[in-house]
Amino acid sequence: MGLTRKSVSLRAYTTFGEIRDLIARTAFTQLHYSVVLLLGTIVGMFLTYVAPVVLTFSSHPMAWRIGLAAWALMTLTYLPSVRFYRLSPWWSALLPVAAAFYSYATFLSAFRYWRGHGGQWKGRAQAPPNTL
Repeated sequence: MGLTRKSVSLRAYTTFGEIRDLIARTAFTQLHYSVVLLLGTIVGMFLTYVAPVVLTFSSHPMAWRIGLAAWALMTLTYLPSVRFYRLSPWWSALLPVAAAFYSYATFLSAFRYWRGHGGQWKGRAQAPPNTL
């Protein structure tokens, strides 16, 4: 889907729990139920979005400079999307928080699948039964 004002959600997701469940419903399915892809996704999200924030608060000058530069670059590249939707520019600095939340929901998707409750939709599990 791209940036557009013409596409409107038919369902209102108003809480973090609803958004988490929206992501968790299909995230592990999109990874083809692969533990390797799950770990790669979680590690990749951490290195890309969370590590720069952590490095920004390092006492080592080179580490915090690199971390701050990476965080600033991701903030600047996300800024056009935030402006397109007429949000405060400050929201773009919170992209690492959104990435951590998405990673959590992705892991939860796998956890629910492993417990036999994957792909929950209207109280029913849609994912195939766990074959582990």
